[in-house]
Amino acid sequence: MLRRLAVPALLLPVCPLATDITSLPARCLTLQHTLHLENTTILNVTHIPAPATVATPGSCQSSATVTSAPLCRVQFVINTTSTSAVHAEAWLPDTWFGRFLATGNGGTGGCIDYGAVDYGASLHFAAFGTDNGHDGAGGGAFLDHPEVVNDFAFRAIHVEAVIGKQLTEAYYGRQPAKSYYLGCSTGGRQGTQAALRFPADFDGIVAGAPATDWNHLMGWSGLLGHFVGTTTPGDESPPPNTSPKFIPAAMFPLVSAEILRQCDALDGIVDGIISEPDDCDFNPQALQCAVDQTSGCLTPFQVQTLRNIFSPVIGTDGNLIYPRYSPGAEADPVSQALLGPVFFQFTADWERFAVLNVTTHNFTDFGLQDIALFDKINPGGISTFDGHLEAFRARGGKFLTYHGRRDPLISSTNSKRMYELIASTLGTPSLDDFYRLFLIPGMGHCSGGLGPTAFGQGTAPGLNVVNASSHNILLALVDWVENGAAPATVVGSGANGTERTFCRFPMQSVFNGTPFVCTD
Repeated sequence: MLRRLAVPALLLPVCPLATDITSLPARCLTLQHTLHLENTTILNVTHIPAPATVATPGSCQSSATVTSAPLCRVQFVINTTSTSAVHAEAWLPDTWFGRFLATGNGGTGGCIDYGAVDYGASLHFAAFGTDNGHDGAGGGAFLDHPEVVNDFAFRAIHVEAVIGKQLTEAYYGRQPAKSYYLGCSTGGRQGTQAALRFPADFDGIVAGAPATDWNHLMGWSGLLGHFVGTTTPGDESPPPNTSPKFIPAAMFPLVSAEILRQCDALDGIVDGIISEPDDCDFNPQALQCAVDQTSGCLTPFQVQTLRNIFSPVIGTDGNLIYPRYSPGAEADPVSQALLGPVFFQFTADWERFAVLNVTTHNFTDFGLQDIALFDKINPGGISTFDGHLEAFRARGGKFLTYHGRRDPLISSTNSKRMYELIASTLGTPSLDDFYRLFLIPGMGHCSGGLGPTAFGQGTAPGLNVVNASSHNILLALVDWVENGAAPATVVGSGANGTERTFCRFPMQSVFNGTPFVCTD
């Protein structure tokens, strides 16, 4: 494994550097006029000599922090069709270790993940990010623009890889020796789609909390709104939710306390973390008000709401559409995006603008018929629920994925489904030679939550706590691709030096009296 290093160079170069670092600032500035790539226009080039705060284009944010300087910042646009384009940035560090890194996006939005780009550049990757084919955090750009949907569904990451590698070669004078991808949530789905559709784009992929089975994920998210009685998306100034099915946010601590009472000890220790939510057979009946009880309890309507939330979605044919909400995840404040007083914005945007091509829609009767429509239209082929990773595997690609077991937005159980689908498709019970899934007890959506959940996933500042492949999932991927060192575990770091070992699926994390250990 890679050693824990105290010096800034976190990784060894993949091969000796031939570029004269002293010439890079001047070379950077000439790119504006000398770089000619297919369907690509260079918008601006800047050499940033020291850590700084820089202005950013678009509506997502006004500035970004550059901690990884000195580097060359290249802003450019790739015209994907006559009606669509992907805006992108390259952060090319003066000290480059010969590796290329593409990063993904989140939600239905088109926002460059500047934190991930800076993180990659700090590890001496040539780091890239895109707006996923449209500007802004919402999905309004999809309306009557199928090619924009195609960029979002599959094309943006592909052109990021193709043009990004060409730009990297033009700047440094040689091709990247290895190419990698890092993303979470929608970014996790993008990484999975890349391995399925364009298996030659990346040698290694980190895909966190992947929003795979997208159509059913959007449908499940909408059904949760239906279960709690929400009908109006948040961008339409909804009135207060007065449905008898609705559970106010102030009541959820009561729900979470009862879930922990029933399930916290299942992993061998009472610590506020349910390590395996799928083992939690939560019975909400314990919360129903007794006769004449008016506080500290739930009505029969609200108890039924909990039954619906914590039950899988089953189709009219009896087949599973999507797993249930994970017990324990409701305690994360972000859960209110799905269980709160407004209809989930991502589902609303997707149905209105990408599926129906309308500006307004009544979500009062949202149900299985909407999910069937999502499946039928499948805009941009976005589903991303396919096990055919033969080509990616055959060319030696390595895939690491992780998912927080307390994820309030995407059921972590779905990542198990994806693993099992791939295993079934490829005809092998174990995918250890190229695909490993790490389920992270206590972690929320992509990061945070309870316990030591920082392991270099790069989705927020401070997640790269220990610079070693044993504690950093991106460095572990590099170690696997370049040295054949497949990660058996990933160690999470937390406050005050706390650590916890996370196991690759299908192993589970069980408390044995002192640490957690991995067991079959």
